[in-house]
Amino acid sequence: MSSALAIRHLGFEHLGVWHAAIESRGFAVRYVDPAREDLDALHAAGPDLLVVLGAPIGVFDDELYPFLTSEVRLIERRLATGRPLLGICLGAQLMARALGAKVAPMAEKEIGYTPLTLTEAGEHSPLEALGDWPVLHWHGDQFEVPEATTLLAATEHCPHQAFSLGPNALGLQCHLETDAAEIEAWLVGTSAALLERGRAPRAIRADAARFGPELAKRSSAVLDAWVDGWQ
Repeated sequence: MSSALAIRHLGFEHLGVWHAAIESRGFAVRYVDPAREDLDALHAAGPDLLVVLGAPIGVFDDELYPFLTSEVRLIERRLATGRPLLGICLGAQLMARALGAKVAPMAEKEIGYTPLTLTEAGEHSPLEALGDWPVLHWHGDQFEVPEATTLLAATEHCPHQAFSLGPNALGLQCHLETDAAEIEAWLVGTSAALLERGRAPRAIRADAARFGPELAKRSSAVLDAWVDGWQ
C-alpha cells in the first residue's frame, strides 16, 4: 500500500473530504503534528504523497513558531526529490516560501464561499472540475507566484489562488478539502477572525450547507485528476 503523510497544525484543519478520497486511491494516511514531532528527522522522499495543511499563522512567524523553520526545510527537501507534494493555505504559502517567493498580508482577509476564476492553464488542470462552483476561502495572506511555477486560479480579492510545479506539486490557497459537515469546528476555532472581519457565522454556515455537498464531489474530482497525473 502507498503512504500519504499529512502535516496537520490544528485538529479541525485535517484532510476532510480528501481523507477518504486519498484512501480510495490506495494510500494509508498518517498525520504528523509539527509542534510535537521532529520534522528534520523525517525522510523527505519517504511518503508517496506529502500534504501540508493550513493554519491561522504567518508563513514567516518562525520566532513565534520555531517549527516553521524545520517545516520549510522539509518542503525544500521534498521539492528537490520531485515526489508528489500538495500544499493547502499555509501549506501552499510555505511551498511558495521554499521556492523563494514572497508571502505577505492582503488588504483584507478572504473568508467565505466564492468561485475561483481559472487561468487558461487552470482550465486545463485538475481544477477544471470545479467549474464556477463556490469554494471555501479562509486566509489573510497571499503568496506571490514562485518562479518556474504556473498560476492556475484567482479571485477578485486574491489574484494568486493556486499554482503548480509540473504534475507533482500543487499549491492551493483555498480549502477544497474542508468537509462542510464539520464547518462548525471552523466557526468556533476561528471565531476571533470572524469577529475581526465582521462576518456572521450563520452566513458561512448557510453557505456550507448550500454549496458543501456538490463541492465535495468536485473537490474529489480535482484530487483524482491530480493523482492521475503522477500515480
